[in-house]
Amino acid sequence: MKKYLTIRNIAKIAVLSAMAAILMIIDVPIFIAPSFYKIDLSDLPCLIGGFAMGPIPCVFIEALRILIKLLIKPTSTAFVGEIAAFICSCAFCLPASFIYRKNKTKNTAVISMIISTVIAVVVSSVANYYFIIPSYVNLFHMPLEAIIAAGKEIFPIIDSKLSFVICCVVPFNLIKYLLVDVLSLALYKYISPLLK
Repeated sequence: MKKYLTIRNIAKIAVLSAMAAILMIIDVPIFIAPSFYKIDLSDLPCLIGGFAMGPIPCVFIEALRILIKLLIKPTSTAFVGEIAAFICSCAFCLPASFIYRKNKTKNTAVISMIISTVIAVVVSSVANYYFIIPSYVNLFHMPLEAIIAAGKEIFPIIDSKLSFVICCVVPFNLIKYLLVDVLSLALYKYISPLLK
């Protein structure tokens, strides 16, 4: 643990966490999911930090970005969104940083991002089905039928929580993580010298 928490790494973690927090605040809805699902690119600094410093600093970046975001913009989801963001981001960034750490090549980076994207989409789908959607239903007294109806407006075949997750949540997260993958590949070679 000591080798990960050097003064230099703490500074890098702080900068990447602040960048991730700002990107977390800048979120936009996309057409394939109801407007309460919004894409942000806050996983980009987390993934780059995981590639540059390893999985443990990556977890610190994940956690700190949420704490910084909460200081700037308090929760509007009774912390459900923040907990879900941490779980899903770890499911995305940690596998990639573990795999890349073993063999730091461009091919390994691509393979690690493909694997981590699949893992993150599965984890986020399960999290939505068992935790996120039920939490919104219970905490905000938002009827499940209203959530399903919002999805049905986009995809008429949606008629249950499962079909909502398959038709809205899966493609939403696939687009989000693939976008982060592409940006990471494009930016990492320019940013990594600064982190090293």
